[in-house]
Amino acid sequence: MDFTQNQRLAQMNDRTLIIGVDVAKHKHVARVVDDRGRDLAKRLVFANTMPGFSELLSWARDLSEDHDRPDIVIGMEPTGHYWLNLAYHLKTRGIYTVVVNPMKVKRFKEMDDDSPTKNDTKDAKVIAQIVRDGRFHEPTLPKDVYAELREGMKVYDIMQEDLSSIKAQMQNALDRYFPEFLQVFKDWTGKAALHLLEKGFLPEDIRQASEEALLAEVKTAARRATGIKRIQALKQVAETSVGLTVGLRMAREEFRYLIDQYKRIEERLVALEAQLEELVLHVPGADQMTAIKGVSALTVAGFFAEVGNLANYRDPRQIIKLAGLNLKLNQSGTFKGQTTITKRGRKRLRSLLFQVARPLALHNEAFRKLHEHYRYRATNPLTGKQSFVALSRKLVKIFYVLGTRKCAFSETRMIRDIPGISGLQESV
Repeated sequence: MDFTQNQRLAQMNDRTLIIGVDVAKHKHVARVVDDRGRDLAKRLVFANTMPGFSELLSWARDLSEDHDRPDIVIGMEPTGHYWLNLAYHLKTRGIYTVVVNPMKVKRFKEMDDDSPTKNDTKDAKVIAQIVRDGRFHEPTLPKDVYAELREGMKVYDIMQEDLSSIKAQMQNALDRYFPEFLQVFKDWTGKAALHLLEKGFLPEDIRQASEEALLAEVKTAARRATGIKRIQALKQVAETSVGLTVGLRMAREEFRYLIDQYKRIEERLVALEAQLEELVLHVPGADQMTAIKGVSALTVAGFFAEVGNLANYRDPRQIIKLAGLNLKLNQSGTFKGQTTITKRGRKRLRSLLFQVARPLALHNEAFRKLHEHYRYRATNPLTGKQSFVALSRKLVKIFYVLGTRKCAFSETRMIRDIPGISGLQESV
């Protein structure tokens, strides 16, 4: 539960023991203060191991008893991934664990000593002071199906990056040994093109082979869309190719290796997508979300992978803020600058929502009309990109309602609830 600023401040009282932890790969540093910011003990340096975690808990509980402060709060920066192990360990043992924004730590560190000096001991105390001021948040630590979805989407992104890398390397190889190949085959991942490259057909081999032999070879992999005219075009570009003619033996090995990696990743991606689509169906409201035209099961899986359980949020605006889609005003006195989004939240979530807004504006009638309304309304019309951001925010609110109320999405109702375009509802 993400509390308001006043609610967070109310938790910092004479019963609270506040501990800040500066997290690193091998060793962490902890500092402890009371609700007035006074140091209560010397720092604790503990290892990123189970004995080290036990040492932190024993230290915290001893201080809690010594100072009669039963409510322990431990804060840390969610930088990198080293904090996750400690956060999960503390949460499973009932310790109230919070996180502070690294930007706040960076800006706050000069408050005590007017120095930008950075070290683990100082940062740990700065974190504790920020927690004392109520400037913290509860981290999203998913479990059960939400944890599976988050890890699955992480693997999915890794595979996509590897696939992009393989494609770039293949383009590099083609540019060196057969730059004219894509004049004949628009996409080297097509069946016929892939088969020829896998079999090692470079310009020299194509020049030596007959049209009939090449056509027969291609027909073993793709029976459609590859005729004698394409084979003739392939032989023609091979005759005048400027591709390298040295190192051909190892070049063929390079092509085979890249194609083998491409196929393996493609197969794993298909299998992973099927698993993610099956997993997301166990999340309340997922069925209703995937029923929206233009929203895929993989999109919903990615949404829950970043957001977690919707029961942890009181309002969809919290998710909008988590995605960094909340608006940032720039005005002072009579000056009024451009309003933009903060981009302070989860980049992956923001990207996912923005990417799904485009097909929604094209294929979903209700979102298309809403997109047109944003673009061409008389007051404050938006650019195309701004409209997609507005659609992303709208989609978050819809997902929140569907996930918390388990109701079906109504295009007519969405249009009716938007001021200024209620007259469009009859055609939806």
